[in-house]
Amino acid sequence: MEKDKTNNIKKIGIRHLSTATSVSGQGVGSAYMEMVSLLREQSDIFNVYEKGEKGKAEIYHVHTVNPSFGLRMNKRHVNVMYVHFLPTTLNGSIKMPKLFFNVFKRYVRNFYRKADEIVVVNPIFKKPLVDLGISEDKITFIPNYVSKEAFHPLKKEEVNSLRKEFGIKEDAFVILGCGQVQTRKGVKDFIEVAKANPSFTFVWAGGFSFGKMSDGYKELKAIMDNPPKNVIFTGIIDRSKMNNVFNIADVLFMPSFDELMPMAILEAANSNKVILLRDLELYKDIFFDHYLKSDSVEGWNELLRKLHDDPSFYKEYSDHSGEIASFYSKEHVGEMWREYYPRILNKYLSSKKKHIKY
Repeated sequence: MEKDKTNNIKKIGIRHLSTATSVSGQGVGSAYMEMVSLLREQSDIFNVYEKGEKGKAEIYHVHTVNPSFGLRMNKRHVNVMYVHFLPTTLNGSIKMPKLFFNVFKRYVRNFYRKADEIVVVNPIFKKPLVDLGISEDKITFIPNYVSKEAFHPLKKEEVNSLRKEFGIKEDAFVILGCGQVQTRKGVKDFIEVAKANPSFTFVWAGGFSFGKMSDGYKELKAIMDNPPKNVIFTGIIDRSKMNNVFNIADVLFMPSFDELMPMAILEAANSNKVILLRDLELYKDIFFDHYLKSDSVEGWNELLRKLHDDPSFYKEYSDHSGEIASFYSKEHVGEMWREYYPRILNKYLSSKKKHIKY
């Protein structure tokens, strides 16, 4: 802790360790940048340092499971692990030999166990972490948030201009999918829905962030190379341009089989886009009843056609997206972090498990 010379208040030093931004097209990278930006704004109580920046920190906040970060977890500070995925969610994301895959999953489990405190982006993941041997009282739910300055609705004229850039008609009904091209993201179901709705335009924003290691690479690469006529694969798009992509769409459709806290959903909600998802248990406690869902191509087809044909139905769920955006506001999440860091620091300062100097 360092004293602020202007008001004599002790600040908490927090060092963030992450390589999340080294691979393009990952939601965890977006979440990391938003979080660090948010905490830097809380300069009245926090001193925030990223990897390589000098400064004294009482809390080390680890975002990615790099071995070098694991070595920096010690008794001289509180070690927080931000859990963006579980060992089980690696299935369908990365393809590697079974032996190495099992070793990697065991490594992730042990990495999480080494942390003093865990932050999850979805409350449904508390139980699986407890099953991995982590005490429930060490697990805290704090969601991601999205900046309204970065993600927001654009004017109709701007949207029309952007659609022209993508080769999309102004009056087209556009369905957007986002994320890495991999089996877990439900890309094949996305394509099946597109085939069943040739009068709609489908756009998938994302690519093979992990190259040939991406699960389903060979089959999905063949689809990308020869998509249906009404499907556009954009490849990986820089996050600074993603607000434009969300605005060219009418609906965000993400048929993922497994997720944690998809940033694309929060980003699209900030642009008031209708959210259509696979009916997964994990969404119920974070998006409540503010989204549309199904488990089948037929169900998604029916909902998309109703959204297209019924303006009042479309407006209802566009308004629901606004509710999602309000719940995950910058202000709300910022208050959660302002409560969290002082609480966990005091927890370990009062114990004999740590040798923190401040």
